[in-house]
Amino acid sequence: MTRAVAVIPARFASLRFPGKPLADVGGKPLIRYVWERACRLRTVARMVVATDDERIAKAVCEFGGEAVMTGATLASGTDRVAEAVRGWPVEPFDVVVNLQGDEPVFDVEAVDELVRVMLDDPTIPMGTLAHPFATAEEHRDPNRVKVVLDSAGFALYFSRAPIPFARRPGLVTPLWHLGLYVFRADVLQRFASLPPTPLEETESLEQLRALEHGIRIRVLMAPSPSIGVNTPADLAEFAAHVGTGGVGGDPR
Repeated sequence: MTRAVAVIPARFASLRFPGKPLADVGGKPLIRYVWERACRLRTVARMVVATDDERIAKAVCEFGGEAVMTGATLASGTDRVAEAVRGWPVEPFDVVVNLQGDEPVFDVEAVDELVRVMLDDPTIPMGTLAHPFATAEEHRDPNRVKVVLDSAGFALYFSRAPIPFARRPGLVTPLWHLGLYVFRADVLQRFASLPPTPLEETESLEQLRALEHGIRIRVLMAPSPSIGVNTPADLAEFAAHVGTGGVGGDPR
C-alpha cells in the first residue's frame, strides 16, 4: 500500500538556542506545537520525533507523541530522519516527510499537496515548498534561504545570498525556501549515505548535497509562509502569535 510517514528531527544542543525544542510557550514546549500542527496532515500514516536527547523524548511521550532516539553526531536534520526510519518494523512506505522541529506553523494543505504529488509521480525523488518574499529586506536576509527554479518547477539552486541578482528587475519573483522536505524512501537513504559537499558546507545548506549529487528537487508554491524559531527573539514573536490565537485560528 502506498504510504507516507513523517519525522520531526529535534536536537537539544542548538548553537544559537540551546534547548529550543523544550522552550516554553504558553505552558507547552515548542516541539508540541510542531507535533500538533503535523497531526493535521491527512496524507501521513505515522509520525515520530527523532531526537538525540532523552529530555526531548520524555517530553514528547508525556504529551502523547512518539519519539525515537538517534545518534548525537549526525551532520544534519535529514541524516537524523534517515536514521530514525531505517529498519522501522512497519508496513512499507513510499515517501518520508521531513518536517522541521523549529517550525511550529507551516501550511498543512501545501505539505499534503506535495505528498500527493510525490505519491502520484514516482519519478520525483525529492520535493519541498517555497513562498514569494514579501519585501526586499527579507530577500537580503541570509537567514531566509532563497531558491530559483527551472521551467518545470525543479530547483536550480538554493542560497543564502539574494538570488537571482536582478539586473533586470521584475522578470522573476524572488522565492523563499520553506525548509521542509518530502523524500522518496530510497532517495532519503541514498542522501544520508552521501558525504557532505563543498557547496553544502559553503552555504551551510544540506539540500545542496542533493543538487550536487544530481538529485532533483521539485518545488511547489505554498500559499502562506512558515513561522520558524531560530533565536529567543523568534520565540517571543511566536509566543505573541500564540497569544493572539494565530495557531489555532489558522485555517491551513
